[in-house]
Amino acid sequence: MRKTLATLLAGTAIAASAQASLADGHIDEITVAYFLEWPMPFLAAKAEGKYAEALGVDVNWVSFDTGTAMSAAMASGDVQIAVSQGIPPFVVAASSGQPLQVIDVAVSYSDNDNCVVRTELEIDKENASELNGKKVAIPLGTAAHYGFLRQMDHFGVDISTLEIVDMAPPEGAVALAQGALDFACGYGGGLARMKEHGNVLLTGAEKEELGILVFDVTSAPADFIAENPELVAKFLAVTAEANDAWNAGDNRDAMLAVIAEQSGMELADADASISTMTFPSLEEQLSDKWMNGGIQTFMKGVADVFVEAGSIESALDSYEDSLNAGPINDASNM
Repeated sequence: MRKTLATLLAGTAIAASAQASLADGHIDEITVAYFLEWPMPFLAAKAEGKYAEALGVDVNWVSFDTGTAMSAAMASGDVQIAVSQGIPPFVVAASSGQPLQVIDVAVSYSDNDNCVVRTELEIDKENASELNGKKVAIPLGTAAHYGFLRQMDHFGVDISTLEIVDMAPPEGAVALAQGALDFACGYGGGLARMKEHGNVLLTGAEKEELGILVFDVTSAPADFIAENPELVAKFLAVTAEANDAWNAGDNRDAMLAVIAEQSGMELADADASISTMTFPSLEEQLSDKWMNGGIQTFMKGVADVFVEAGSIESALDSYEDSLNAGPINDASNM
């Protein structure tokens, strides 16, 4: 997180990529970035070739390990669309001047990022003010850090009284289990292990009501979107169709089997992971909570946290230009 965008771009090697080629002024193919071991409904559409069919071009899928690598690949022109890029790496790239834009909400998973208080303290949302003076582990400069600050503000906890330790979630989970901490914040597997020794202050739904969101987006270079608006809209329409099918639940078992295979996961593991995720409909995404102001405000909040943590040099005055609702509006009319 402390690396500049230039360093990230210079140091990122892409395992496999394909540059979009032009023939008679038309795109022949695009390359899409995604994550393995991250089960989502779009993978079912990918497996069935629905993207290539709808777009009328070849679609190359390349897996990445991090959202920062996705940003670098889009900067180099090797990737045209990134699915489920995390907001923190997106904000890092946008804040450094990379012309990327959010084009949809890929997945929301507020219950997969949280703060956990050690069980013995018997502190919950009703008496959270008792956290004053306690010791907490946080992965600084991340969305978990932002969520921590927002929750402490909500509960009226003076963070100047806290002993804050910078720890990755797995380390924080171990320290919490050993009783070396009063509470810890994190995500993913580290958060799951934290919960074995404590309780969360707010559920994912309760955090969302406060505007504390944890979500990934689909992103793309601004010039690619401007030059290919119909193609981008069709891509989002296919994704939305897959999300709607999953949310309906009528074909869940069959879809899950394909999603698990495509994500490189065992069926039970994929089921456990995707069960903590929600996939907003196009209508929901166009609401004030998401594309119509919520994401822009959230990105500014994350950026400001990163500046304070020293993770990036400066934040943009506004992130309005870092989001483009045009393609998703067009997709909703397809």
